Amino acid sequence: MADITPALVKDLRDLTGAGFSDCKKALTESGGEMEAAVDWLRKKGLSAAAKKSGRVAAEGLIGVASGPNVAAMVEVNAETDFVARNVTFQDFVAEVAKVALAVGEDLEAIKAAPYPGAARTVAEQLTYLVSTIGENMNLRRARVLKVGRGAVATYVHSAVRPGLGKIGVLVAVEGESELEALERLGHQVGMHVAAARPDALDVDAVDPAALEREKAVLADQARVSGKPEAIIEKMVEGRIRKYYEEVVLLEQVWVHDGESRVRAVAAKAGVKLTGFARFQLGEGIQKQETDFAAEVAAVAGG
Repeated sequence: MADITPALVKDLRDLTGAGFSDCKKALTESGGEMEAAVDWLRKKGLSAAAKKSGRVAAEGLIGVASGPNVAAMVEVNAETDFVARNVTFQDFVAEVAKVALAVGEDLEAIKAAPYPGAARTVAEQLTYLVSTIGENMNLRRARVLKVGRGAVATYVHSAVRPGLGKIGVLVAVEGESELEALERLGHQVGMHVAAARPDALDVDAVDPAALEREKAVLADQARVSGKPEAIIEKMVEGRIRKYYEEVVLLEQVWVHDGESRVRAVAAKAGVKLTGFARFQLGEGIQKQETDFAAEVAAVAGG
């Protein structure tokens, strides 16, 4: 069993925000293993981080990082927009994006990786931030794109500082053009993706289930006309082409001129768009809606 020194207890206190005696007991029960001690405290509900873990975190930041032929993007959530303006939190998101660039987009691999400049893993550093800043936080998702010959461009909308913002986009561009030209076009495509919100790169990449749902809705709408099924089928085919123009990147109208297709823009530049990713902060998270006046009235009436 490891020697439970005051320094070890202090490290656990810094990491979890738990009391001295609880940290000492946790380390004793876990044989001096720090991660096991953190888990022991969390199970007992003694860790400050554990007490905050049930609170909804839908704010935070998107972070991007780039390297030769590769780029990474992460979303780290917190409870309030105030924390997103915290320099310590911003630094954490920026460093986690760099970690993802090195280890890939698997969340468990990122969490287990060493956090730069600290004797902690990324997961442990996040727990430490929860304890010190006082809000629930989590590393929600990550994405990494790579290319063979070309560049992975990045775009960040509503940036609070370079590489950090509310919307992030990665665009993989392959071609023989100069790197600067590829990155410039990729940046423009990134702006387009941020605004137009495509779901798929090309028609073949459209989610089959989503396509079938769309066809079913369009068919039901067409049947209201009372036309024969053969005619309805052709009507649906025409409307599906319109659907592709809305959700497929290469079929969308280029937002920068309002008339060209993205496919034509790429072809004119002599490049191939091979992938993209778009993260918007908090999308899909069910935020808690509270009626403060009703809460006060309920307490007063209780």
